[in-house]
Amino acid sequence: MVELTLPDAYRREVVADPTPMGLFGLAIGCAALTPIAFGVNLTPAALETAAVFCLAFGAGCQFLAGMLNLINRNLYGGTLFLTFAFNWVLNWWVLHGLARGVAPDPAVIFATEAAFLVIFVLMSWGFGHFGSLLLIFLVDIDLLYAAKLANSLFHTRSFDIVVAVLTVGLGAIALWIAFALLLNPVTGRRVFALGKPVFRTTARATIDLALRRDILAVLYARWREGGGGTVSPAELEKIASATTLAKVRAETEFLRARGVIEPTAAAGCGVRLTAAGIDLWERLLLGRT
Repeated sequence: MVELTLPDAYRREVVADPTPMGLFGLAIGCAALTPIAFGVNLTPAALETAAVFCLAFGAGCQFLAGMLNLINRNLYGGTLFLTFAFNWVLNWWVLHGLARGVAPDPAVIFATEAAFLVIFVLMSWGFGHFGSLLLIFLVDIDLLYAAKLANSLFHTRSFDIVVAVLTVGLGAIALWIAFALLLNPVTGRRVFALGKPVFRTTARATIDLALRRDILAVLYARWREGGGGTVSPAELEKIASATTLAKVRAETEFLRARGVIEPTAAAGCGVRLTAAGIDLWERLLLGRT
């Protein structure tokens, strides 16, 4: 997709954003763990039932979300979802074992949870550059692992209630973010706010969207004139000064790679808008539906 508004530098979507699916799976997994976390029901049947939800929704949805985010070149989201997906497989294995009277080794669990805490603390800092609610989401996870480690370190169960409350909070925040991604675009309103970035990102080189619009305007005007709509390189470069000539050529190559324009044999190997390029211009800039 070619953006005529400022694009996200981290993403290039090939498929629809899978993040809401992963968040729904996370919320359902947290809901399945809630009765166990609060100690309401610890029967073998309850453990087995929660284990299935952890595997199907917690691991399954987040594995798909992680893989599809990587396909969309979203490294940050894909890494987080996949890490969580395999963690939910571990939750399934632990619950499945406990239902049969087999407990995991506490020393191994302590070591891995310590590693998870380090990972998620640094991931929290990264997500703070995207939005405040995303930071809160990761901080909830950090505190959850810190409470688990405190239980192990002090040989107590005093922090179980903290783990239970944070589990409920994690599921609630996941639902809020998922609804923000799904319903805000549909309603056209910011019903579910995600908050502004907490940390300032180092400024990156901006894309000259005005130049992109100028190029498309020239090509569209020539198409309206008829005759195939071909514009020669020399004509196209007249919109630029000598200092931006390289940018015009780079933008032209970008639009060509995205299927918005195509080369022709006429006018000295010129270019013209494709059907997709005409549609893009008329929908996004002329406001036609």
